[in-house]
Amino acid sequence: MPQLFHRLNEASRARSGDEFVSKLGGALQEADESQLWLELLREECAIAQTDTLPMEKEADELMAIMNTIINNTKNKVEIKKSENRN
Repeated sequence: MPQLFHRLNEASRARSGDEFVSKLGGALQEADESQLWLELLREECAIAQTDTLPMEKEADELMAIMNTIINNTKNKVEIKKSENRN
């Protein structure tokens, strides 16, 4: 998770919409990887489901939020680019 927050911090310092989307995409990958490790702990190391599911749910929520932000930002960047062409 520390890498996820590092990537989010990088995204907050982006100099353009495209850079923001790229950096936030990296954060999304980190959240996905964290969730994978939690699933592996539960399934392969017999860690109790009650211990991992809350964090897995939080990872799902974070990924959904980041996906929405990425998609909205991509749309805004495309609109801005198309306005600049006209």
